[in-house]
Amino acid sequence: MDTETIKQLIAAHRDEFLKALDAIMQIQSVKGEPEPHAPFGKGPRAVLEAVVKLGQQYGFQTGIVNDAMAYVQWGDDNDDYVGIVGHLDVVPAGDGWSYPPFKLSEKDGRFFGRGVLDNKGASIASLYGMKLLKDAGVKLHRTVRLIFGSDEESGSADVPLYLKQEKAPRFGFTPDCKWPVVYGERGIVNYQIKTPLPTSSLDQLSDIVGDQAMDHVPDELTVALNGKPLTVKGKRTPTNAPEMGENAITWLAKHAVDDDLVQGPLKDYFQWVVDALHEKHYGEGLGIAFEDADSGKLIVTPYKLTKQDDAMVLEVAMRYPVSFTEVDVTAGLKKAVPAGSTITVVRSIPGVMHDKHDPFIAELSRVYEDVTGLDGTPLTTTGATYARAMPNIVAYGPSFPGQKGIAHKQDEWMDEKDLMLNMAVYMSAIIAMGNQQ
Repeated sequence: MDTETIKQLIAAHRDEFLKALDAIMQIQSVKGEPEPHAPFGKGPRAVLEAVVKLGQQYGFQTGIVNDAMAYVQWGDDNDDYVGIVGHLDVVPAGDGWSYPPFKLSEKDGRFFGRGVLDNKGASIASLYGMKLLKDAGVKLHRTVRLIFGSDEESGSADVPLYLKQEKAPRFGFTPDCKWPVVYGERGIVNYQIKTPLPTSSLDQLSDIVGDQAMDHVPDELTVALNGKPLTVKGKRTPTNAPEMGENAITWLAKHAVDDDLVQGPLKDYFQWVVDALHEKHYGEGLGIAFEDADSGKLIVTPYKLTKQDDAMVLEVAMRYPVSFTEVDVTAGLKKAVPAGSTITVVRSIPGVMHDKHDPFIAELSRVYEDVTGLDGTPLTTTGATYARAMPNIVAYGPSFPGQKGIAHKQDEWMDEKDLMLNMAVYMSAIIAMGNQQ
């Protein structure tokens, strides 16, 4: 089936696809407390059941594996299949939306809603695109299985549960990153830096109040410094794109220092935060400005600052280039923290690299170029996807070049033309993977 025919099919069934996507987006699939048959909470379980029901309506084989991941399958071979591995869990909505977060909204050709980009839009586009191919009478030589996860945003604990029961795909992709093919993902390590300070100095500071989580740069923090209230406003952005935001943690430190709001050891601590981290996103303030040709510069993002009885505790995320190791990063960080600080690793995700010349990767690159007319040269990413947890998987879409820092924010968006173009690429990729020997 040629690209023009695929695009005509998509246009003819636009409204039906958007209705299906809206129904999935209305499910608040944010991680919750574990329950029987719902290890990641009610919402993630509900969305797995919903996508299975949708797949059954479309005439596919379906299942839920170990209460963790669902699949919708075209073909009968459960052991030797190609896969598309998306996720239907989402991060919390947060505040400050202009549109209902758990609904598909549209304005001037742009869709809004939590998960429209990350990752419900591309996942359901893959499913609906596969339905269009089947209904059009396309035949494949190989089984294609769409796998839908429910814990990608919180560490991908769903993948090991899947692999306990099912074989991994022989090859496939996750539609949860950027275009074109992503053959490598940087290593990620999160540190907790605990710096002891005298109680008398810490008494100048109240508890720090605000939305601080490892998935985004904090955009508003409220505190009292020597009894004087201070609210610092920044700009929220994903932690893998800190340069696109304004980090309220480092701005808080800068205000404390520049305006002489604190004194003594606490002021010295905030001065270190400013010198090491304020608007210094690539490790230059910490002496770890690592860089390589394949993946570019190390990225450092402070994302949580708390006060304890006898210490300040700062949590930072590091994304390091593929030719470096976590040992390299840790050794450099130890030399840069304030005297007496202790460093604890709170999250460690090794990088992943595939051969950029692999025939499957070459085929996906060709498909992307044929459908979009854009350069399909494979690249690497600062993000973390299922490609790290599921064997034989690379990342493939959905964000086009120049689109960065959209997910995990208020008014998460995706343009209609891009979403439909995504579906066209994924349909062509299903045909290519399903017929490759």
